[in-house]
Amino acid sequence: MSALLPESVAFTSAEPEALLQALPVRRMAVFALHGEAGTQPYVGVAADLRRRLARLLVADPARPRRLQLASRVRSVEWRVVGSALEAQATQFQLLVELYGERALERMHLRMPAFVRFHGANAYPRLSVTTRVPREQGEWLYGPFPSRAAAERYGEEVLKLFLLRRCEENLTPDPAHPGCVYSEMKKCLAPCFGGCSDERYGEEAAAVQAFLATRGESRLRVLSAARDEASAQLAFEEAAALHAQAKQVEWVSGLAAELVRPLTKLRVCVVLPAAEADAVALYLFAEGALHGPELFSTLGMRIQNEGSGSSSLYAQPVLLEPVPLEPVPLEPASAGRQTLSARLEETLQRLEARSGAATDGLRREGDLALLTRWYYRPAQKRVGEIFFADGQWPGKAMLRGIGRVAAPVDRGAALG
Repeated sequence: MSALLPESVAFTSAEPEALLQALPVRRMAVFALHGEAGTQPYVGVAADLRRRLARLLVADPARPRRLQLASRVRSVEWRVVGSALEAQATQFQLLVELYGERALERMHLRMPAFVRFHGANAYPRLSVTTRVPREQGEWLYGPFPSRAAAERYGEEVLKLFLLRRCEENLTPDPAHPGCVYSEMKKCLAPCFGGCSDERYGEEAAAVQAFLATRGESRLRVLSAARDEASAQLAFEEAAALHAQAKQVEWVSGLAAELVRPLTKLRVCVVLPAAEADAVALYLFAEGALHGPELFSTLGMRIQNEGSGSSSLYAQPVLLEPVPLEPVPLEPASAGRQTLSARLEETLQRLEARSGAATDGLRREGDLALLTRWYYRPAQKRVGEIFFADGQWPGKAMLRGIGRVAAPVDRGAALG
């Protein structure tokens, strides 16, 4: 028995229909089929639990080659979930309990790719890695959807700066022959003392700032220089700076909003919940997923964003009885304050969970799950994501909760 799967029922192959009647109808779930004592259970995810178990446990003479487990199963456990990400997170935790590190292989999870800034090196450089050292997370930028995407981003970033491409640990020596990048003036060439250590440190700091802000730091510098050149009527210089700014914008677009320093990657994912009148919130912080925590939408009036309304005051509010006597407008704002307070309490509960230490296996699996979910095509990704840039965007999150709380196709939520 696992605490992750709260529902269970005994099974006998002589009466499989009794089990099917105990299962929820058309609900997504994580399940485990248990056999004799001492054997490992069969763990899976089903978009329709009753239909999936009917295929596995009820014989069909018309399809004799279909997988049949009825003779081996003694009991069934399950947990109803509201979305694919919740199902996969639950399945991963369950498989970790059963198989340890083999859980990653069973779910085909791999550590996503990151661009690494080697800041501890005397002459920092960039590389692409799928290894996450616990002590240098502030120099890892990602995750990217693939190693190829990370390599392309890192290469395009280097084209904007004069950082070295070589991988060796340098000891500046005037006799060093240099490389083609130094000959093309695309590297400061610290290998043979082509620049001072202070100058190389400035360039490395600019690259690190570019990665941390996804190009915003560089754009600010170029925009200020362009405006200064325009003010001094140096239009050719201003045009060149404008072209550089456009190139920076293009390179910045190669990194999705999820690409951030790993230690500062804090996001809240809002998903449909299995329970009625609620959504499920997950917090990704400290390299791991924490949750779900339920946020009740009971009594919540949702603004229909597809209606074409342009009201600046369209916010989700709590429905309240209409008083018989005229009153000031505080009730509507009080409803919004109640929702905001409820959201803040839910986030605080998630924050309390994130304080627990996480091991490397948990971090690798949760990072892979978040990356897999985020980089799905937008039309197939169920749920919404919000980033904590200093503080949580409360109003935007309430609007997102309203969109997620709208009626959804439970089968589509598995996508």
